[in-house]
Amino acid sequence: MAELADKRKFYIDGAWVDPAEARDLEVIDPTTEEPFAVISVGGQADTDRAVAAAKAAQPGWAATPPAERLAFAERLLEIYKRRNDDVAEAMTCEMGAPTDMSKGDQAESGSFHIETFINSFRDFEFIRPLGDHAPTSMVAWEPVGIVALITPWNWPMNQVTLKVIPAILAGNSVVLKPSEIAPISSMVFAEMIHEAGLPKGVFNLVNGDGAGVGTQLSTHPDVDMVSFTGSTRAGIAITKAAADTLKKVALELGGKGANVVFADADEKAVTRGTRHVFYNSGQSCNAPTRMLVERSFYEQAIETAKRVAEETTVGSAHEPGKHIGPVVSRQQWEKIQGLIQTGIDEGARLVAGGPGLPEGVNRGYFVRPTVFADVTPDMTIFRQEIFGPVLSITPFDTEEEAVELANDTVYGLTNYVQTQDGARRNRLARQLKAGMIETNGVGRGRGSAFGGVKASGRAREGGVWGLEEFMDSKQISGWDKNA
Repeated sequence: MAELADKRKFYIDGAWVDPAEARDLEVIDPTTEEPFAVISVGGQADTDRAVAAAKAAQPGWAATPPAERLAFAERLLEIYKRRNDDVAEAMTCEMGAPTDMSKGDQAESGSFHIETFINSFRDFEFIRPLGDHAPTSMVAWEPVGIVALITPWNWPMNQVTLKVIPAILAGNSVVLKPSEIAPISSMVFAEMIHEAGLPKGVFNLVNGDGAGVGTQLSTHPDVDMVSFTGSTRAGIAITKAAADTLKKVALELGGKGANVVFADADEKAVTRGTRHVFYNSGQSCNAPTRMLVERSFYEQAIETAKRVAEETTVGSAHEPGKHIGPVVSRQQWEKIQGLIQTGIDEGARLVAGGPGLPEGVNRGYFVRPTVFADVTPDMTIFRQEIFGPVLSITPFDTEEEAVELANDTVYGLTNYVQTQDGARRNRLARQLKAGMIETNGVGRGRGSAFGGVKASGRAREGGVWGLEEFMDSKQISGWDKNA
């Protein structure tokens, strides 16, 4: 076996430092099932050291002119673009994104978000008038303080940049705990932060698990805010852990997106929706995993989804191409397999895929692209987030029934509508309970916020809303505009 990459250090107070106590954890390549790197699992002493560094740095950083913070982000963007492929290679190894997808959407999502925040920040008014009716009343936006950022393994750089960049631009200091399953790309990101010349202590990185460093950050008396992306179960635990110290908590959690397809949808609607479910091996919280189809179009939609599943190839993340790679870990693979089997046991019609490894594969955490039809709301696969390449299809007869089915979930992240009827699109966009509605394959505009409602959490990440998430508003009266 090749020698493991030594990634045991943490980035604290502007330097790479050894952990207080040696606790090694191997990082597994999900394509090969072999370790490729070793990190340290942090403890309380490491968390305390990082928070102390952030606490010492925060007042000075908050006092820097916004133009200086903006200049840092602009330097970081240049470095990130130069090191895009380093980030991509790390993500291919740690979480199994295929090479082309990793260099493209996975890595480039980071530079996209940095650039978007730069554009939003340029025009951000930190002190603005309340309105013409109150000429001496002002609203000031100020940093929250010390922010703990806990990020997931499925879109590592997407989530790291959606948190770190606005938090720092807003004047906060941060401690990042990336997923212990996929931490290497975040360590590359820390190298970029260092090269960009951020003052020491403003950004810190401590590796660890949720029960350890995650809980230590959530309960730490000097941490003012926790921003978390991950499972709803973990989000609930973080909220409870943070309650005793009354932290601000921002959660971006799971999803079970409904894709409402009417008979008048464009001819690519089902193909587009099915591919979206399989993309990133199904490991996206905004995936449209429940396809609700008007009955007159139902069997045709099932045949299209079946064809897309059978055309979707599965292969090594280290190879170029448009295939999908493995899921991130054995634990995830086993969970997905169990839910596929539950779908069969509960009577859903298996149209494509199914349990077990794809044909010709004997190692790696690969899942067969799977489609179920005749899925009813009482079935587990209708209700539970699977987080794998598994699509459930359900028929509906009326628009009212479609809305009822779509909203029949604890989640509320992204819902999708496919119809040529503009008035119907608008109606459903307002009636569907989710933080985001996408229609007819049109992506949300640059600078729009990402976030949900209900059990999907209520964070708003991206653009102006993403900046404000990491600030508190202060209301001021009697402001002297001539001073």
